[in-house]
Amino acid sequence: MRLSRRALLAATTAAASLTSAPPASAANPHKQLRTGFERLSAEGYALLDGRRVGIVTNPTGVTRDVHHMVDVMHADTRVNLVAVFGPEHGFRGTAQAGGSEGRYDDPATGLPVYDTYLKSGRPLADVFTASGVDTVVFDIQDVGARFYTYIWTLYDCMEAAQLAGKRFVVLDRPNPVTGRAAQGPVLHKEFATFVGRQPVSQAHGMTVAELARLFNGEFLATPVPLQTVPMTGWKRSEFYDAWSLPWVPPSPNMPTPDTALVYSGTCMFEGTNLSEGRGTTRPFELLGAEGIDGRWAAAANELGLPGVHFREAYFAPTFSKFQGRTIGGVQIHVHDRAAYDPVRTGIALLVTAKKVWSGFGWRSDNWIDKLTGSTQVRTAIDAGAGTDEVVAGWQEELAAFRRIRKEYLLYK
Repeated sequence: MRLSRRALLAATTAAASLTSAPPASAANPHKQLRTGFERLSAEGYALLDGRRVGIVTNPTGVTRDVHHMVDVMHADTRVNLVAVFGPEHGFRGTAQAGGSEGRYDDPATGLPVYDTYLKSGRPLADVFTASGVDTVVFDIQDVGARFYTYIWTLYDCMEAAQLAGKRFVVLDRPNPVTGRAAQGPVLHKEFATFVGRQPVSQAHGMTVAELARLFNGEFLATPVPLQTVPMTGWKRSEFYDAWSLPWVPPSPNMPTPDTALVYSGTCMFEGTNLSEGRGTTRPFELLGAEGIDGRWAAAANELGLPGVHFREAYFAPTFSKFQGRTIGGVQIHVHDRAAYDPVRTGIALLVTAKKVWSGFGWRSDNWIDKLTGSTQVRTAIDAGAGTDEVVAGWQEELAAFRRIRKEYLLYK
């Protein structure tokens, strides 16, 4: 831990954070929540006064009445918005997983849109320089999982902004699956990819502004001039539907907050030869393959995992694995969100799938190691370990990450 960097981080955050809070409403306490963008706009965009601004965002960067913040800021004379930067799936969200929109001029605003997907370091810094901005603003809804790529877009943009000599501002939004605790295995640096750049737990339990503070204080070689606009009224223990905020799918296969609830566990099935439910109306809640029957759901239910039931299910994905073929598997039904542990549940499903289905296999490129952050999960399951033994294998590293994480939380 580098105390001098923490002191610097605390000073920059304190200087930048807006302090006005909305009036409390006894009739509707949920109205107390304000996102970072709502606080920024309520203060007349004072934080951006005199700046040439570029925004890293996607379709989730919306107001409460679902107007996109880019459209709102472009129409406001108090903001000099000169560029937009699109992540995976694109700024307007037209691309599927593993795709982006490229460089174009936005038809609605005429603003130049630059592609950040799979760019990092000096090439991304050159994009920021070419755009002519002096301040980069980040506002994207995250879903709380290490392998969801938007938090690494945040990391890459912070690093590139530092290289390009730009100021960086993060507008905060809720973690939709709460910020109660970090869960799951911690990434080992030798397994770093775009689904995990740094040693963070699989379910991080942080907001994007908190992650930005963590990245700046622990992982960037040289900290970027960082300013955050925290939310007011957010409670770490509450799920997304506790607040009167619209849900805009952050990516095509994240249609609802229910998807986000299971994602940090069931996305591990991307590393197997089973379908993770892409191509269905319930991605990551439906899992299966040809040859699987009701024995899988029965084996999973026998474990008595807290907060969740499993239903025998049959479905035919319209794209991705098993496209157009009817397959068998399970549907996850979470009945107690507070008790439910998505990562432990995901491990239990991997263990039981291997036990009841002789066709179980990992992807040939061992993608599971990139998703979980090391070889530990794969090798333990291959060796016949049960759920408790697999989960025990990461507890020491998780405890160390939790101690570091605590220093960067904005909401106690």
